[in-house]
Amino acid sequence: MVKTAHTHPVVFGTEDILRSLCDSVAKVLTVATGSRIHYASMVQRIHKTCLKPDIGCFVLFDGGFSGLVVINFSAAAAMELYEQYMLNMGMGREGLATAFTSDEVGNVMGELMNQSVGDFTGKISRELQTQITQNQPKMLALTKQVMLSVDTHLDRPEARRVSFYTGRNNIFYLELAIDRTEFIQLNEFAADEAPDPDALIEQAHAAGAGTADNAAPAEAAADDDADALLKSLGM
Repeated sequence: MVKTAHTHPVVFGTEDILRSLCDSVAKVLTVATGSRIHYASMVQRIHKTCLKPDIGCFVLFDGGFSGLVVINFSAAAAMELYEQYMLNMGMGREGLATAFTSDEVGNVMGELMNQSVGDFTGKISRELQTQITQNQPKMLALTKQVMLSVDTHLDRPEARRVSFYTGRNNIFYLELAIDRTEFIQLNEFAADEAPDPDALIEQAHAAGAGTADNAAPAEAAADDDADALLKSLGM
């Protein structure tokens, strides 16, 4: 009898989900600001998530599993990310907001968080073959600590905190609360690659150009056939 080696199933747990989220936040903010955003290798186990000064932002998600993402920015970190994003978009420095309490700063930080969590939910769909949806990020400029208590229907919540660093070494914190869960791989599969918007646009342009190029010879051939038919009829 041939013995087969016992293989352990691939398990994707809380820390793996957290790492995927942190990678999305770091990637989106790095691209948006043009500066390197990275996070600490050590993660802290916490009991509660809370909004803290100076700018707090939170997003709820639901579906295959439920959870809550909180990011707390210091005024210095928020202003650096806001300024670098706007300058990277081609805006002049003279037109930028000067206070972290400005609505414009809050709107930009909310959009960046929306993009980060959106990148994360897309990866979850491809890698774990499940779907989660998110709500619109809520941004609050705070002057004192606020304990955030949101009904996320978590039966066995787990919470983690991770430190992030901006290009100028300003610190902000990401907190994640989700139900204790594990995804266990039953069958091997190849995760779909993330779509490249630029590549899709180029393919669409190329297809359009190819259609136009092929249409011209076809029209010329049709004209020749029509002329031949008219000559055969003596016209």
